[in-house]
Parts: sequence; C-alpha cells; structure tokens
Amino acid sequence: MSTEEKSPFTEHLGELRDRLVRSFIAVGIGFLVAYFFKEKLFDILVAPLVTAMGDNENTRMIFTGLPEAFFTYLKVSLLAGIVAATPVLFYEFWMFVSPGLYRTEKKYFLPIVFLSVFFFAIGSSFGYFIVFPYGFKFFLGFATDTIYAMPSMKEYLSFASKMLLAFGFVFELPLVLTFMARMGLVNVQFLKKNRKYAILIFFIGAAVITPPDVVTQIMMALPLMVLYEISILGAKIFGKKKTVETDDEATPKKETTSP
Repeated sequence: MSTEEKSPFTEHLGELRDRLVRSFIAVGIGFLVAYFFKEKLFDILVAPLVTAMGDNENTRMIFTGLPEAFFTYLKVSLLAGIVAATPVLFYEFWMFVSPGLYRTEKKYFLPIVFLSVFFFAIGSSFGYFIVFPYGFKFFLGFATDTIYAMPSMKEYLSFASKMLLAFGFVFELPLVLTFMARMGLVNVQFLKKNRKYAILIFFIGAAVITPPDVVTQIMMALPLMVLYEISILGAKIFGKKKTVETDDEATPKKETTSP
C-alpha cells in the first residue's frame, strides 16, 4: 500500500524534474544564441540613454571594474535567453498544471497566460519608449561644466531591468482585478466606489516607481487610470454574477411551498 501511495507522488516529481530540465535547456540555448548578439542587445537596451545623452562630450557610459562589461553582457544574454524561451516555459508549465485543473479552469488558463504576457509587454514597451527618454533627460539635466554624467554599464542594467519589470507588472492591473471580480472578491460597485482612492494610490505609486519628475509621474499615473477603467469593464463582463445564484435559491423555495 505504501509503495502504491508513493508512486503517484514520485511520478509527479519525476515529471516536474523532466520539465524543469527541458526549461533550463531552452533557457540555455536562448542564452547561447543571445550571447553572439550581446553587443547589439545591449545597444538596444541602452538606446534611450544614448539618445538622451546626444553628442555631449561630458556624458558617456563607462565600466568601473575590469570584469564589469563581461558580466553585464552575460546578464543581458541571460535576460534575452529567458525572454526567448518563454514559449517553452509557458508550455512546460501548462502541461504540468493542466492535469490537475477542471475543464472550466482549463478554459480560462490559456487566455490568462496570453493576456498576462500581452499586458506585461505593453507595460515594458511603455516604460522603454515613453518613460525612459523623459526620465533620462531629467537625470542628465543635473550635469554641468564641472559635473559629468558617466553612468556605468552595471548600474544602468540594474536600473533599466528593474524599471521595465515594474512597468510590466503594473500593467497587469486589469487582469488582476478582472480575476478578482471573477472569484467574487470585488465587484463593479466596489471598484467604482473606490475609484478616488485608487487614483490617489496610482499617483503615490508613480512617484515611488518613476524618476522624481512630475511629467514622468503623470505619464505613469494616467495609463494606470485608464487601466483601472478597463478593469471595471472587465469586471462587468467577466465578474461573478449574483443573479444566477438568487434564481437557483428561489426555485427550491417554490417547490417546498407548493404541496
């Protein structure tokens, strides 16, 4: 009996191990391919800063340690490899989780995964193409004839990756609130009633995440306000319906009073 009870668990662990190995192989292949284009990938990542620097001789990018450039290229290649391997990662995750889901849950899983990737890409693109240029111009504006702006490769990679991740996760707001509405945790009336508090939180969060510039803070808060309205629409369409429950509860009462 003990071996029969343990066999499904060991098979589950074996499946998890195999899928993790395939995921690591996919990331490794993506890393090796990306490493051949490491300079080009870093140039794409640093393009907003280079554009903000312009032709000013007092602004240039440096590396302060001997191995800093090498490890920065390695990190860029690793990030690019993970991004390139996301289809394989999502597939392996889906194949591992899907046997334990109900048929109704499987119906929503793939759209949720697709929409989460979509909103994350939109948020990261918004930060890269819109927020980065204005934020970098603000920071470089502190340079003078005696104070030079010389950002290092390591610091820029850390700053840019954190900002892109922050914008990507922030743009997941409609999906999170719609899912909460589907679970019955929030409803349309609750979201409309607390709209003013949400707007206040958006501006506070924008002041924390973005550079200390009023323009970039507004550029961060305004999309969040639009996403909040999209969340209300999503809650209205996909939210948990209470009318069906009241009808189901009303039918048995009529049957008990009829005899």
